Amino acid sequence: METINNKLWNVYDQACPTRLALDRIADKWTVLIVGCLAHGTRRFGELRRDIDGISPKVLTQKLRELERDGLISRKIYASIPPKVEYTLTPLGNTLIDLLDAVRAWAENHIESVLEAQTTYDRLSVEQMENA
Repeated sequence: METINNKLWNVYDQACPTRLALDRIADKWTVLIVGCLAHGTRRFGELRRDIDGISPKVLTQKLRELERDGLISRKIYASIPPKVEYTLTPLGNTLIDLLDAVRAWAENHIESVLEAQTTYDRLSVEQMENA
Protein backbone atom coordinates (compact mmCIF):
# COMPACT_ATOMS: atom_id res chain seq x y z
CA MET A 1 0.00 0.00 0.00
CA GLU A 2 1.23 3.46 -0.86
CA THR A 3 0.45 6.66 0.99
CA ILE A 4 0.40 9.87 -1.03
CA ASN A 5 -0.93 13.20 0.24
CA ASN A 6 -2.26 11.44 3.35
CA LYS A 7 -4.44 9.15 1.22
CA LEU A 8 -4.14 5.42 1.57
CA TRP A 9 -4.32 3.64 -1.78
CA ASN A 10 -4.66 -0.13 -1.97
CA VAL A 11 -4.83 -1.64 -5.43
CA TYR A 12 -6.10 -4.89 -3.91
CA ASP A 13 -9.23 -3.12 -2.67
CA GLN A 14 -12.00 -3.48 -5.25
CA ALA A 15 -13.22 0.07 -4.69
CA CYS A 16 -9.78 1.70 -4.97
CA PRO A 17 -9.46 4.00 -8.01
CA THR A 18 -5.92 2.75 -8.61
CA ARG A 19 -7.56 -0.18 -10.40
CA LEU A 20 -8.47 2.26 -13.17
CA ALA A 21 -4.79 3.04 -13.67
CA LEU A 22 -3.98 -0.67 -13.78
CA ASP A 23 -6.68 -1.23 -16.38
CA ARG A 24 -5.18 1.50 -18.54
CA ILE A 25 -1.52 0.53 -18.36
CA ALA A 26 -2.17 -3.21 -18.63
CA ASP A 27 -3.89 -2.73 -21.99
CA LYS A 28 -1.90 -3.98 -25.00
CA TRP A 29 -2.80 -0.92 -27.06
CA THR A 30 -1.58 1.41 -24.30
CA VAL A 31 1.77 -0.40 -24.25
CA LEU A 32 2.11 0.00 -28.02
CA ILE A 33 0.89 3.62 -28.19
CA VAL A 34 3.18 4.74 -25.37
CA GLY A 35 6.04 2.86 -27.03
CA CYS A 36 5.49 4.74 -30.28
CA LEU A 37 5.10 8.11 -28.59
CA ALA A 38 8.25 7.48 -26.54
CA HIS A 39 10.13 8.22 -29.78
CA GLY A 40 8.43 11.58 -30.22
CA THR A 41 5.28 13.30 -31.37
CA ARG A 42 3.16 11.38 -33.88
CA ARG A 43 0.14 12.04 -36.03
CA PHE A 44 -2.84 9.69 -36.09
CA GLY A 45 -1.85 8.13 -39.41
CA GLU A 46 1.70 7.52 -38.22
CA LEU A 47 0.46 5.75 -35.11
CA ARG A 48 -1.91 3.66 -37.19
CA ARG A 49 0.90 2.61 -39.54
CA ASP A 50 3.31 1.88 -36.68
CA ILE A 51 0.83 -0.22 -34.68
CA ASP A 52 -0.09 -3.11 -36.93
CA GLY A 53 -3.58 -4.46 -36.37
CA ILE A 54 -5.19 -1.53 -34.57
CA SER A 55 -8.37 -0.24 -36.19
CA PRO A 56 -8.99 3.50 -36.57
CA LYS A 57 -11.93 3.21 -34.16
CA VAL A 58 -9.89 1.50 -31.44
CA LEU A 59 -6.94 3.88 -31.92
CA THR A 60 -9.26 6.87 -31.56
CA GLN A 61 -10.84 5.37 -28.43
CA LYS A 62 -7.48 4.57 -26.82
CA LEU A 63 -6.04 7.99 -27.63
CA ARG A 64 -9.06 9.66 -26.01
CA GLU A 65 -8.70 7.46 -22.92
CA LEU A 66 -5.00 8.23 -22.62
CA GLU A 67 -5.67 11.94 -23.07
CA ARG A 68 -8.41 11.85 -20.42
CA ASP A 69 -6.01 10.13 -18.02
CA GLY A 70 -3.39 12.83 -18.59
CA LEU A 71 -0.91 10.47 -20.25
CA ILE A 72 -0.90 12.08 -23.70
CA SER A 73 -1.72 15.49 -25.07
CA ARG A 74 -3.36 16.30 -28.38
CA LYS A 75 -2.56 19.39 -30.39
CA ILE A 76 -4.89 20.44 -33.18
CA TYR A 77 -3.62 22.70 -35.95
CA ALA A 78 -6.03 24.91 -37.88
CA SER A 79 -5.28 23.65 -41.34
CA ILE A 80 -7.06 21.90 -44.18
CA PRO A 81 -7.11 19.01 -43.78
CA PRO A 82 -6.93 19.29 -39.99
CA LYS A 83 -3.61 18.26 -38.51
CA VAL A 84 -3.59 16.58 -35.08
CA GLU A 85 -0.48 15.54 -33.19
CA TYR A 86 -0.14 13.38 -30.09
CA THR A 87 2.67 13.48 -27.58
CA LEU A 88 3.35 12.02 -24.16
CA THR A 89 2.83 14.29 -21.19
CA PRO A 90 5.30 14.33 -18.28
CA LEU A 91 3.02 11.79 -16.56
CA GLY A 92 2.99 9.63 -19.70
CA ASN A 93 6.78 9.79 -19.84
CA THR A 94 6.90 8.05 -16.45
CA LEU A 95 5.49 4.94 -18.16
CA ILE A 96 8.15 4.61 -20.86
CA ASP A 97 10.65 2.44 -18.98
CA LEU A 98 7.95 0.38 -17.26
CA LEU A 99 6.04 -0.42 -20.44
CA ASP A 100 9.24 -0.93 -22.44
CA ALA A 101 10.19 -3.60 -19.89
CA VAL A 102 6.80 -5.27 -20.38
CA ARG A 103 7.23 -5.19 -24.16
CA ALA A 104 10.77 -6.57 -23.90
CA TRP A 105 9.60 -9.33 -21.55
CA ALA A 106 6.90 -10.34 -24.04
CA GLU A 107 9.38 -10.44 -26.92
CA ASN A 108 12.03 -12.31 -24.91
CA HIS A 109 9.71 -14.90 -23.38
CA ILE A 110 7.04 -15.57 -26.02
CA GLU A 111 8.66 -18.84 -27.07
CA SER A 112 8.48 -20.16 -23.50
CA VAL A 113 4.87 -19.01 -23.19
CA LEU A 114 3.89 -20.69 -26.46
CA GLU A 115 5.66 -23.88 -25.42
CA ALA A 116 3.88 -23.87 -22.06
CA GLN A 117 0.53 -23.37 -23.78
CA THR A 118 1.17 -26.24 -26.17
CA THR A 119 2.15 -28.53 -23.28
CA TYR A 120 -0.87 -27.49 -21.24
CA ASP A 121 -3.25 -28.01 -24.16
CA ARG A 122 -1.75 -31.42 -24.94
CA LEU A 123 -2.02 -32.55 -21.30
CA SER A 124 -5.58 -31.26 -21.07
CA VAL A 125 -6.59 -33.31 -24.12
CA GLU A 126 -4.84 -36.40 -22.72
CA GLN A 127 -6.59 -35.99 -19.37
CA MET A 128 -9.98 -35.67 -21.08
CA GLU A 129 -9.30 -38.80 -23.14
CA ASN A 130 -8.32 -40.76 -20.02
CA ALA A 131 -11.29 -39.60 -17.95
